[in-house]
Amino acid sequence: MASNTTAVRRWLETAAQDLREYTEVLNALNVFPVADADTGTNLAATVETAAQAAAVLETPDLSELVTLVGQAALEDARGNSGTLFSVFLTALGGGLDGAERLTAQSLSNGIGAGSVRAWSALTDPVPGTMLSVVKAAADTPIPEVGETGSNHQFAEYLRAMVTAAKDAVLASTEDLEVLHGTHKVDAGALGMLIVLDALRRAITGQEASGAHLWAGAESDATAPDDQAIPANIQPVADVLEEMGYAYYPPAHDEDASTLEALQDAHTGVEVMATVDLTALDAAQIRHELAEAGDSVIVSAVSQIDEDTWRWRVHVHVQEQRQAVDVLRGRGTPRNITVTGLSKDDRGRQFRVDPTDLG
Repeated sequence: MASNTTAVRRWLETAAQDLREYTEVLNALNVFPVADADTGTNLAATVETAAQAAAVLETPDLSELVTLVGQAALEDARGNSGTLFSVFLTALGGGLDGAERLTAQSLSNGIGAGSVRAWSALTDPVPGTMLSVVKAAADTPIPEVGETGSNHQFAEYLRAMVTAAKDAVLASTEDLEVLHGTHKVDAGALGMLIVLDALRRAITGQEASGAHLWAGAESDATAPDDQAIPANIQPVADVLEEMGYAYYPPAHDEDASTLEALQDAHTGVEVMATVDLTALDAAQIRHELAEAGDSVIVSAVSQIDEDTWRWRVHVHVQEQRQAVDVLRGRGTPRNITVTGLSKDDRGRQFRVDPTDLG
């Protein structure tokens, strides 16, 4: 089993590849927080940024590597899902502080820290989303098998953690109000399951089995040690089969019209920016943005000096000026991107030059 920085790099590379394969499925499922059919695109692009950062960073320190990779992803995160993943990853790195290698205990500490940060980053966190998936992972107890810190214990923990995450994804059908009456799951929740299962496979050496796009696909992977590595599982395939996506696109999808109607109903834009602020100013910006729009995320990227931090901000508003004016009232925003959310502008993204704002 790989339990060092090599495993982290392998994890992110595997997750990026898996998300690329699932992009179309995730986009089709995307109805929350805005039904703009881009969760797969955004999450895949953000994890790819993390994987590229991990490939060039040479530190042997687990905590430092994951933290720096998370910060790099956060600076270039795409959408709500990409931003929350980056927040989770950055905090996971902090939770690994002092760990010389990944074990059930050290990873549990990291995932716990990531879950707390992700939930606190949103002004109005909603159950039934990727937040519930990381919480289910964080709440997974360490199994009392094998010796403490052993590969056997780690492998069993990873299996239990991913199974708990899968159950949280399936529960999103009932937990998330917008999905009531359908047989579908939240796109962000499924995306986070893909990421966590890539972690399991990267550590246990089972990445050869891949993420099966179609449920029921045969796996030719064999565990090298039945005691150390539990039999392989296919949590993503299980979810797809449960919601009728054993083959995608399905020949008949009774929920298709419901999802399409939701995706046609939204208006406005998504604004993302980086700004240097004190903690007090960041709290005030969070409050003001919540009054102007929704899906507000304000998360620290890195500390600049004793009082100032670099923050990444995400919000959905009707007009970009509503968000930019709030940010300019407290600091100088940069790295500003605006993405259309309406049917006609969906996916259209452009960067805003702060000098053009007047």
